[in-house]
Amino acid sequence: MPTFSLLVPTWNNLAHLRLFVESLRRHSVREHQLVVHVNEGRDGTREWLRAEGIEHTASDVNVGICHAVNLAGARARGDYVLYFNDDMVVAPGWDTALERAIARVARHGAFMLSGTMIEPVASGNACVVIRDFGRDPARFDLERFAHEAPALARPDWLGATWPPTLVSRELWHQVGGYSVEFSPGMGSDNDFSMKLWHAGCRVFLGVGDSLVYHFSETSTKRIRKNDGRRQFLMKWGLVQSVFDRYYLRRSLPAGADVVLPEPAPTLGLRWHRLRSALKRRFG
Repeated sequence: MPTFSLLVPTWNNLAHLRLFVESLRRHSVREHQLVVHVNEGRDGTREWLRAEGIEHTASDVNVGICHAVNLAGARARGDYVLYFNDDMVVAPGWDTALERAIARVARHGAFMLSGTMIEPVASGNACVVIRDFGRDPARFDLERFAHEAPALARPDWLGATWPPTLVSRELWHQVGGYSVEFSPGMGSDNDFSMKLWHAGCRVFLGVGDSLVYHFSETSTKRIRKNDGRRQFLMKWGLVQSVFDRYYLRRSLPAGADVVLPEPAPTLGLRWHRLRSALKRRFG
């Protein structure tokens, strides 16, 4: 069986982290390496991790998502690196669902998989399942979630980018993990996918029966955000939404062949490339 190294950055978010770990212990079929990176940890996170015997790295200041996952990733020993947000709750069988997906796509070599998020409020994201099991850890109904979540499985979808994201440990190191110039993290998921694309990866698959609950924006509401969209444009010469739509085919149903083709040079794509070039040059 493949082994997973779970990387979880956290920032003074102990209640969510404790719930994530509880769900991991209750709902995982396999044993996994868990590495948490603690940003600051002035809420008792470090002490709790030590008491629980959970492997972790730490920084005295908030170094952001990119540095955090790279620091944790340096300790990864599993066949696959799997990045989670700390405000997630895994559903029963989340890991064996990913194992089955790996078995389906491994012949393609490089690939990225993502679990499917369940969120309490609709945000317009077609890849997300909407069901409210609680808006914070204190009100989260773990028993109802465990009972009802498996029935929320959906067909696999194209365009995996955001956590939980899984790649082989070899591929993670090949592209250098997350790009620290995107700290504290806005735009870093798309940038990571683009790095994989340039490394030859053409499988970006959302696994419909590997389910996780996501409280959404628990940490990002507290930070001063970088302009990730602008950084992505300047780095890659393309607007993020064009990459999502024409390259990753974000949210489209995955068919039998999950390998994404090169985008066809349609009039629409040529127009968006021209607009991206003009926006990059003139703002």
